[in-house]
Amino acid sequence: MALTFEVDPAFDRPLRDGITALWADVTNAGGAVGFVAPVTADDVRPELVKHLAAMAEGRTHLVVGRDEDGEVAATAFLTHNTHRLMRHWIGVYTVMVHPRHQGRGYGRELMAAVADAARGLDGIGAVRLTCRGGTGADRFYASCGYKEVGRVPDAIRVAEDDYRDDIIMLLPLSR
Repeated sequence: MALTFEVDPAFDRPLRDGITALWADVTNAGGAVGFVAPVTADDVRPELVKHLAAMAEGRTHLVVGRDEDGEVAATAFLTHNTHRLMRHWIGVYTVMVHPRHQGRGYGRELMAAVADAARGLDGIGAVRLTCRGGTGADRFYASCGYKEVGRVPDAIRVAEDDYRDDIIMLLPLSR
């Protein structure tokens, strides 16, 4: 069954708790979403609060996918670029699909929902994201139409002796 996606849903406690649990579960399953496992909900909650503040200010939009039970199964945050010369593209961050839902095409559905949400924003002509090298995420995003446009070698340190490339990818939007 497909996920049901919503952009900028009303934010309530179940949504907050669902995203917090999703973020911890994705991280603990090896996902590259800003943390290194192991983490708890208490570890990720301050980062979610930062996203919520940006949402309240209108700088960030939430795309949430819910499963057939209405539970949070996937998320992505779209953040407006504040530089006056770069406001024509939007960044996507914290792209997550719950591990129990992976392998069902939900990641592709989420990225299609992200592109649709970006197309619905005035003046946005492209979506930019970064991903951690060595995870295969760059191949996934390429399969969704994103092109690698840059790479910063060893920019991400996940452990004392484990450095990964920061891969920059772009999806031009056709209107």
